[in-house]
Amino acid sequence: MATRLVKVFNGFERFWHWTQMFLIFSLVFSGFGIHGFHQLINFETMVFLHVIGAISLMVLWVFAIFWHLTTGSWRHYIPTTNGLFRVAKYYAVDIFKGEDHPYRKHYWRKHNPLQALTYLGVKLILFPAIWISGLAYLFYGLWSEGPATAMALQFVALFHTAAAFGMVVFIIAHIYLLTTGHSFVEHVKPMITGFDEVELTEAEEAYLKEDESGKIRD
Repeated sequence: MATRLVKVFNGFERFWHWTQMFLIFSLVFSGFGIHGFHQLINFETMVFLHVIGAISLMVLWVFAIFWHLTTGSWRHYIPTTNGLFRVAKYYAVDIFKGEDHPYRKHYWRKHNPLQALTYLGVKLILFPAIWISGLAYLFYGLWSEGPATAMALQFVALFHTAAAFGMVVFIIAHIYLLTTGHSFVEHVKPMITGFDEVELTEAEEAYLKEDESGKIRD
């Protein structure tokens, strides 16, 4: 096995990641403001920023879904139990003992089993929950029909807020994990340059050098 710098994140993935991060943080900021947690910007402006940010994020998600489906990148999110419990045990216990991560990173599978399962859940459950409840709230005028729907709107608002807090919890956990193992900079750098350290077999290294030389550095 040899450790090489391999391009695991292409240009669109990096653009999608950082744009999504900016939009989500702007939504969290404006959402907290709308709920009265801060008054850094007036209410009307925060509502405007929240709506524009939400629409922009949904457009980005549509393009990201299309890209994942057409490029086959959706395969990185296929869940597997192979190694899942070892990785979970590592984050729950072994990481505090200074033990090595049990998962060997592959250039053709970017996420360990726990990451894949978590990201899949976020994309299939959390994102749609925020998306659908947000649209229902935004277009309330199209389906409002009196007191009964007013109560339904309250439920939609609470559901949307709960899903948003779920996203906040995910962000906190995501940032925390960036501080574990390697340094924060080493964790973030691959999402800037696209290249990360990956252990390769002789066959994998030979394949990359021969057929995809732009994806490997010594």
